[in-house]
Amino acid sequence: MSKRALYIAAAVILLVLSIVALTNYSAEYQTAEAEKKADQLIAELNTAGLRTPKKENIVKVLGADGGAVCLDPDDALRRGILYGQLTNGAAGPGQRPVIADNKVVQGQLLIIKVYCPSYLESFQKVVDDLKLEEVA
Repeated sequence: MSKRALYIAAAVILLVLSIVALTNYSAEYQTAEAEKKADQLIAELNTAGLRTPKKENIVKVLGADGGAVCLDPDDALRRGILYGQLTNGAAGPGQRPVIADNKVVQGQLLIIKVYCPSYLESFQKVVDDLKLEEVA
C-alpha cells in the first residue's frame, strides 16, 4: 500500500467521523426535553415580565441541561463574573460597583430554577447578598 493510498484512506475516515460528530452534536440540542424546558423557561420569563428570546435560541444555548449556567453557578469564578457585570461600565480605575436593578439577576435565577434547581438555594443566597433596587 502506497503512502498516497494511506493518506486518502485517513482523509476519508476523518471526513466520515467529522460528519458523524456534527450530526450527533446538533441532534443533542434538539431533544424533546430541551424544547420542553425551553417552553417552561419562556413561561417563567413571561410570568416575571421579562423579555423572552426565541425558543430555538434557548434550545441551542441551554440545551437540556442548562449549559454553562448550570456549571456550579455558586462557584467563586462565576460569582466574580457576576460582580464584574454589576458595575458602571467604565474600565480600569474608573470602574465602580453600582446598585443594579432587581431584574438583572431574575433571568439567571429563572434559568437555574428550570434547568438545575439543585443550585437554586445556594445561588439565591448570593443574590440576597447583593444590593439591588428597582432602578430601571
